[in-house]
Order: sequence, then structure tokens, then C-alpha cells
Amino acid sequence: MSKRPGTPPGVSTALTKRAREDSPAGPQQQLIAISSGNDDKQKGLIRTVKRTSSLEAPIVSLAGAHGGEILSCRFDPTGQNIAACSTDRCVSLWRTYPPTTNYGFLTNVHKTAITDLQWSLTSSQLYTVGADGLLIMTDLTTGTRSRKIRAHRGVINSLDRTIAGAAGVELLATGGDDGFLKIWEESDEGKKAPVATYDFGCPVTSVCWSADGTHVFVGALDNEIHIFDLRKGELWKESLGGHTDTPTSLSLSPNGQFLLSPSLSSQTIIHDVRPFAPNPTRIHRVLTGVSAGFENALLRGAWSKDDGGRRVAVGGSDRTVTIWDVESGRILYKLPGHKGTVMAVDFHPKEPIVLTGSKDYTMLLGEIEPGIGI
Repeated sequence: MSKRPGTPPGVSTALTKRAREDSPAGPQQQLIAISSGNDDKQKGLIRTVKRTSSLEAPIVSLAGAHGGEILSCRFDPTGQNIAACSTDRCVSLWRTYPPTTNYGFLTNVHKTAITDLQWSLTSSQLYTVGADGLLIMTDLTTGTRSRKIRAHRGVINSLDRTIAGAAGVELLATGGDDGFLKIWEESDEGKKAPVATYDFGCPVTSVCWSADGTHVFVGALDNEIHIFDLRKGELWKESLGGHTDTPTSLSLSPNGQFLLSPSLSSQTIIHDVRPFAPNPTRIHRVLTGVSAGFENALLRGAWSKDDGGRRVAVGGSDRTVTIWDVESGRILYKLPGHKGTVMAVDFHPKEPIVLTGSKDYTMLLGEIEPGIGI
């Protein structure tokens, strides 16, 4: 028996595992080569990483549509489409899945910057509000405006919608710099008067419906989160405190029991809004690690939906998105990729995908890998 010949000089002895030719990497897999060297020829280990979504890549950039800062971006209720609005007064519409294309662009929807948008829960309408004080409803089947309401005397900062009552009526809530919360009914009758109005005496920065559609949570410049009872037309005596600066946005958890509220103090609070909360302060978690910056931007937060709300995310002035585990309060991810302040965040309704919009005029779709974080 002869000895095995030695390895010639200059040839790597790294172990290489070949991918089986009869099992090519499909859309849910990706081959990754790992090496400590810079030479591709020296990469020794090839392993298969299971993809967690149906995106065409782990990170997808949505760029080229807008010429201004992205102020809000959201998935539609099915998760198949994305809408984004910008300071350039336009709305862009995108496909979530391959081919991820910009299939619609609504120009000059408002006279000034579009500050927020929402997809209708019952129809093909898209709701937008802007710095011109207008609430506009656009029919996406035709791309034409169906209703225009002069809702506020100044900038409208926030918009939310819900289904209320057994009849399935869709209600809209808007809050603006004029200090008013206003409730609107979506209908084809052309009615332009609000269902309810309340004057807070200071700018309203954020609004969010309760799960049953009977109350509206309202963040204002007084650092408090007020609770407006739509049935009685008045505020609750009790408000949600804890912030030392203005809350920038409000988002309700998928189970309707907790409320996420980032603030200009760089502190994010999760409030317990159940009828009988064990903590009298109603503060469930205090989250840190995100930078609000000096721009006084109204940064938006979101809850994950594919796992029932185990994670929350908020963008920051450090050009990253911070994602926390709700129960432990631990930071799971600091997602980079943007070149400006991340203004808007949304989670896909069915898959572990996070959508972000930034002041760098772009959006990113990111696939969240389980067990991977910081």
C-alpha cells in the first residue's frame, strides 16, 4: 500500500462541502461561503440558510420613485402591496413580492407634503392627510380622487382608521397642529362634516383607534396620551403618562391590549390598555436604544403581526431601525441600510418582513431571520 501523496505547496487544505446537484437552492434557501481570507478561492465552508419569507432577496431596496423624504409607508391588509407618501406631494404604489416594482405613482395628491396614509379596510380606497390640512380619499382602481375634505386648519400629523359597529362602518380619526381630534365617516354620500370633534388646546401629534373602535388614543404636545370616548363624546379623566417629551406616534398591538408610543425624548413606552391593568401606571415596558435626534421628527413605530406582536420596531435619527423583544425589553436587531433618519416602520401582516421609509427618499424591505440579532 502506498502512502497518500502530500499536499503540494500553495494549495489550500480547507474542507469544502459541495451542494448536491439534485437539490439546488430554491427560493427559500441561500448558499453562503464562509472564510477568514479575502480570496474567494480560499472559502472553505458552504452551508444552506433557510429563508424566512417570499421576498426575492433578504433585503430589497425600493428607490427611484420619490424626490423627497418618505414620511409614511404601509403594507395593505393583504400584504401584497405597499403605499408610501412623501414631502414631494406624491404617493407611490409597489408590489411586495417579485417582481417588486413601482406599479403606480399618484402625483400632486396634496398641495404640500403628505404626512400620513392608510389603506381602507373595506374598499379600494387609500386615505392620505397632509400639511395642507386636507383629508383625501383616492380610489385605487381608477387612480382618481373620490373625496376631498378640508379637515383641519393647518398640518395634519396623524391618521388612523377602524371598523365600528355591526354595520361595518369605517371611521377615520385625524389629529393636527390646530389642536383638534376629528372623527370622520367614510361614505360615498359626500358628507364633509366630522362625526365628532374635540379641542385639546395644543397640537395633536398622533392618533390611534382602540381594538373595538369605541375609543381613540391621542398623543399631544403636553406629553400625555389622552383617551377620547366616542360614545360619550368626552375624554377619560385618566390619561397615559410616563413621557418626558412629546409622543411621536401611537400603535396598538395585534391583540389590542398594549399601546406603543415612541417620543422625542428617545424613550419608547409600551402602555397596558387592558380594562384592568395590574400596574396602576399602566406602563408595561420602557424601551431604550433608539435616537430621536434634534430634528423633532414624528418617528413612527409598529408591532410585528406574523408572531402576534412579540416584537416592536421604531426608526431613529441614527439611520437604523431598532427592534425589541416585547417581553424582555431586549434589543434584537439594529437594522442599517439607510442614509438618513428612518421616519416610518411597518411589519408585514403575514411574514417576518419589516418595511422602512427614510429621509434619504428610499424604502427598504428586510427579511428578519430567527435567532439572528445583536
